Amino acid sequence: QVQLVETGGGLVQAGGSLKLSCAASGGSFRMGWWRQAPGKEREFVAGISWTSMVYYEPSVRGRFTISMNNARDTVYLQMNSLKVEDPAVYSCAARSRSLADPPRPPSHIDYWGQGTQVTVSS
Repeated sequence: QVQLVETGGGLVQAGGSLKLSCAASGGSFRMGWWRQAPGKEREFVAGISWTSMVYYEPSVRGRFTISMNNARDTVYLQMNSLKVEDPAVYSCAARSRSLADPPRPPSHIDYWGQGTQVTVSS
């Protein structure tokens, strides 16, 4: 049984930092992060390949960093310089094939984490 367990998230002031983690079990996957703000569609944030190639949505490039542990079963999202436009539910995504080059639509994702709320106060 595949499980994606997310930790992190919470409330931070604008300009602050948060780190999200997602641990996968039950298989080997390419992993990434998507987010969904109220009233908006789920959008790609960042993805990482098994060779550690990284991909970012343009608005987060330079502020967010995605990384993966050596076992390739945990992915992290370090979010710095958070802005008031970043709040959303952030969800870990896993796919048996490439998910970020180019970013696949949500319907192509095999598994989702439970989602974690990120709130940024001004």
